[in-house]
Amino acid sequence: MKTKSNLTWKTAILLLSIIFRLQTSAQTVRVENGLIKGTTEDGITSFKGIPFAEPPIGELRWKPPQPVKNWEGVLEANKFAPASMQPNLAVLGYLNYGMSEDCLYLNIWKPENSPEKKLPVLVWIHGGGFIVGSTSQAITTGEQLAKKDIVVVSIAYRLGKLGFLAHPELSAESENHTSGNYGFLDQIAALKWIQKNIEAFDGDPDNITIFGESAGGQSVSVLCASPLAKNLFHKAICMSGGAFMPAGLKNDFDSFKYLEDAESDGLKYTKSLGTNSLADLRNLDPQKFVGTLNDSTAGILVVDGYVIPDELYSLYDKGIYNDVPVIIGNTSGEGYLFILTANDSEYEKNTLKHYGPNANKILELYPAGDKETTRKSMSELFRDTYFGWQTYIWATLQTKTGISPVYAYYFNQSQPASAVTMLVKSQDAYHGSDCVYVFDHLDQDPNFKYSDDDKNLSKAMVDYWVNFARYGNPNGEGLPQWPAFNTENQKVMIFNSNYSSGIFPNLDGIKTIDKYYIWKRSKEN
Repeated sequence: MKTKSNLTWKTAILLLSIIFRLQTSAQTVRVENGLIKGTTEDGITSFKGIPFAEPPIGELRWKPPQPVKNWEGVLEANKFAPASMQPNLAVLGYLNYGMSEDCLYLNIWKPENSPEKKLPVLVWIHGGGFIVGSTSQAITTGEQLAKKDIVVVSIAYRLGKLGFLAHPELSAESENHTSGNYGFLDQIAALKWIQKNIEAFDGDPDNITIFGESAGGQSVSVLCASPLAKNLFHKAICMSGGAFMPAGLKNDFDSFKYLEDAESDGLKYTKSLGTNSLADLRNLDPQKFVGTLNDSTAGILVVDGYVIPDELYSLYDKGIYNDVPVIIGNTSGEGYLFILTANDSEYEKNTLKHYGPNANKILELYPAGDKETTRKSMSELFRDTYFGWQTYIWATLQTKTGISPVYAYYFNQSQPASAVTMLVKSQDAYHGSDCVYVFDHLDQDPNFKYSDDDKNLSKAMVDYWVNFARYGNPNGEGLPQWPAFNTENQKVMIFNSNYSSGIFPNLDGIKTIDKYYIWKRSKEN
């Protein structure tokens, strides 16, 4: 005869079994290649280290990414994959999970339970100058944004010479007769994987927003211009990026190259390794291709006529691009990080040499003086030449030739004292400082003492970014109005403790820099 206590015990076991099965169901999903099991914590389920392409090793080194093969059983997606091969900057937290040539993986964060089953999708593309970086950096993980009923994805791509080497033999073996830009092909392959599989994670394949910072922002601009990325995303956010500079500039920072020049550089580079064939190159240890941060050719972008059909400026001027709503912006202290080793005593001479007929006006707006004045001018000129101008020209060209709205911003929130502010010798909003606000990670590192003003600003920026991902418009209830940019009012959202819209900052300098780029384009062409 069954007793009441036996029934109670068996009922408890049954309930526990049901709960376990529900948890397992919430953590395990089926994608086109097999089953994936994630982990759930604090209401967010994460899936880390999902392969989206075959490992680009052996014969697949310097090949377009190949579709990933199916796997058997359940893939345990509970930790980040290694980063792409790169110089060892472990202090930045990029290499906590190691590095490997086998690096084509992505990560997903989703709400465990959401009333919606087709959530907006945010796809993060990390920065690092196309030389360093990874999806595992702590301040850009997606669990906080996912709490806003958003699916967040971060994607990896090949870096440095393994991601961007052009070479005449590589072009000869390519069916498209091009080489280089493998890192961009990786990003496009990841977006295709997301299109096919994101519904399994409650994401909406018809509502995807790409966003990235620095090289990730440059990647966003390239994807917005590439015909290969058409219809793979629907909105874009570029933070401190853009790739609108003329190709083929000599002795300039981070410029594009045309395919022929890039192939020539690649041939010289591979000869320096003592190799005589592609087979030799593909047999070398991948560590041989890890350069240094000072290697200006490590992650060069190539106007190849395929991934990047032409200079972005020309494509946008002609209206030939993926016309989607965009947010574009940069920070006030971008330049300090990039002038750490610059010689301030050479500033005036180098400016006169570099900026040609626009140099005197540049020096009037960014004057030399005592050491502190000169350093400030160097930083601001770098910021406006390589970041502010990119924001301005993208906004101006898309407003002129497109139909989708453009929202511009300027982040100038003073930063708390830290090892970074000591390094750059300024508390201005240094390069990348807006990322931690956008990802709602101000509490990530106890060494950074963010204020209540910082936390309020972060909350607002998260709301703007999430609204944009959801609707294509950052505005929403309780937020100051963020007007769309147009050539008449030239308004931007200025993000600081008293965030509000205002006139595009530093316009005199940026318009002078625009004249410099017009001169450079006519001179080079």
